[in-house]
Amino acid sequence: MSHAESIETRINQMKEGSIPRHIGIIMDGNGRWATLRGLARLKGHRAGVEAVDRVLETVMALGVDYLTVYAFSTENWKRPTAEVRGLMALLVEYLDAKLDKLMANGVCLKAIGDKAGLPEKVQVSLNRVEEKTKANTGLYFNIALNYGGRQEIVRAARALAEEVQAGSRSLEDITEESLADKLYTAGQPDPDFIIRSSGEFRISNFMLWQMAYAELWLTDTLWPDFSADDLLDAIADYQKRNRRFGGIDAKGKV
Repeated sequence: MSHAESIETRINQMKEGSIPRHIGIIMDGNGRWATLRGLARLKGHRAGVEAVDRVLETVMALGVDYLTVYAFSTENWKRPTAEVRGLMALLVEYLDAKLDKLMANGVCLKAIGDKAGLPEKVQVSLNRVEEKTKANTGLYFNIALNYGGRQEIVRAARALAEEVQAGSRSLEDITEESLADKLYTAGQPDPDFIIRSSGEFRISNFMLWQMAYAELWLTDTLWPDFSADDLLDAIADYQKRNRRFGGIDAKGKV
């Protein structure tokens, strides 16, 4: 049996169990991957893009409905200017190169984060791909760009405060649901499963509101090396878990 056939067999077996509806991924380790190989950091980011492609293909085969990847945080502007410029150019290159494939696979791409703070060329590419793919329903693919979880919550709180100030909403109407409706992910289910690569044990300001009840899976694997097998291993672990959301299961376990 070839490796591709082995992956297909594993996917078919996993479909008989619980598949996360929404997976969030903190993609970490591109720079370290490159440094370990004596390469420029941007080479690591380019290799990381290939890992995104592998994950996209696998989650589509599994039937996952939503995928959110953490591509560039509000804190990442602190990186060297040359690296940031290279990342932005790589993003535009990716969007331009993958549009036809996204369309062919029915992927709806959406950027979450402060798009207005991105370079104009990036905004143009994002707007074009979002417009082209907005009617697709095969997979909802969120790319978190210039994104921070705390900033997202502050933005939502301000939007609600403005409505109260304008008289279109009362204080009593501010609920968890109304705040969620002001987030970048409004209308989408919260992630069931969060994956972080590269051995770090932190969530780095990613989807702080949305991940309240998400299962976490951490791996030492650096993101450019993250494979379909790694993703399936993660989901196999997810399928063994008993998600109780603060309650008890059928056997009375808390």
